[in-house]
Amino acid sequence: MLLDNKRIKIITGHYGSGKTEFACNYAIELAKNSKKNVVLADLDIVNPYFRSRERADFLKKYGITVVSGLLGNEASIDIPAIGGIYSSIMDSDTQLILDVGGDQAGARVLKQYTSYFDEKDSLLMAVINANRPGTADVDSAINHIRAIEYEAGMKVAGLINNTHFLRDTKPQVVLEGHKLVKKVSDKINVPILYATILREYADELAQVLDVPVMPIDLIMRDRWM
Repeated sequence: MLLDNKRIKIITGHYGSGKTEFACNYAIELAKNSKKNVVLADLDIVNPYFRSRERADFLKKYGITVVSGLLGNEASIDIPAIGGIYSSIMDSDTQLILDVGGDQAGARVLKQYTSYFDEKDSLLMAVINANRPGTADVDSAINHIRAIEYEAGMKVAGLINNTHFLRDTKPQVVLEGHKLVKKVSDKINVPILYATILREYADELAQVLDVPVMPIDLIMRDRWM
């Protein structure tokens, strides 16, 4: 069950954090629990691999519309589709998720839209994977968040503990990551909204963790990866 009640969710995260995997899973969960249209906007210009636009057909099965560049979801050239995203921002019947690149350049793309956001209706989330070099300690994670905030012109209002080792992620991996994310949360006074884990371990983790657990399916990676 999703706990936040904002209509516009902006998801950012360092390269390798699993941000897009989280965004796709989050969109599916939202589509299952919302009567509104769900739109996932691919604004990640940083990572050319594992883009949410690559799963547009798959997500369509859940009633989710994926929008990306002006040249369509199949194009590799990034020309932000401001028209399609703007209409979703303004449509009160649309639940909008923005999948944004996790460094300063990625956040800079978001800035063209921030003047349209109502802070009462929007939420910027930072996905943290404690196993990635750029967010492996408290100071690095906070510096990453502050850089995103500066470029985007928005404050991060929720943290996601997405610490993982892909298919080898066990509850202990997430619990170790939680120690770091909790320290970040306490230091910058931003709540942890969710911890994620492979669906098969979700119930086990929920019994020992003090934040909501979101089950994750590996949508972006084929079984052989």
